[in-house]
Amino acid sequence: MLTLFHAPQSRSTRLLWLVEEIGADCQIEYCDIRRMDGSGGADPRNPHPDGKVPALIHDGALITESAAVALYLTDLFPEAGLGAAIGSPDRGRYLTWLSWAAGEMEPAMWGKISGAAETDPALAQRNDQAMDRLLEALWSGPWLMGERFSAVDIMIGSSLGWGRQYLPQSPLFDLYLERLSARPAHARALTRDGIVSLGQAA
Repeated sequence: MLTLFHAPQSRSTRLLWLVEEIGADCQIEYCDIRRMDGSGGADPRNPHPDGKVPALIHDGALITESAAVALYLTDLFPEAGLGAAIGSPDRGRYLTWLSWAAGEMEPAMWGKISGAAETDPALAQRNDQAMDRLLEALWSGPWLMGERFSAVDIMIGSSLGWGRQYLPQSPLFDLYLERLSARPAHARALTRDGIVSLGQAA
């Protein structure tokens, strides 16, 4: 039994999308979280130790943090073709992208979004390097893993959609987000979440 604890219009929206892409039989438990604007609060139903989302429970095991949940689900459902099996030539690249998204890209983007990069050259350079890496991958594309759509595109694409106004102006980003938005599973996830466009997903 899979249960995903999800807060609408939050970072867990991308895991809702992944569940839809996989076609997994997963119960969605909607819960509250503390928002950056001060609204919301910890929900006692949410098993995440920090009161955040996503949190996934599978047969009594708790998995938290977006990259870990994505890896867990794609390993659990290899037939969906959204991950990379242990021992496959793509495994290293897949793990690298998932870890890079959380450990490098998202902090780099936040430096730009928060305005901190405007006065800190190191943060500005970090964001520039992250954007260059993405553009290089998309130039080879159409997906970040090449010809194959994967959970990497869900994890990274959702962040890019949310922060599109802070990205460099490039048709590569625009076309990439259009391809993501056109996926039926993306539309189904947003319907379940209550969001109407990729640019609103976090």
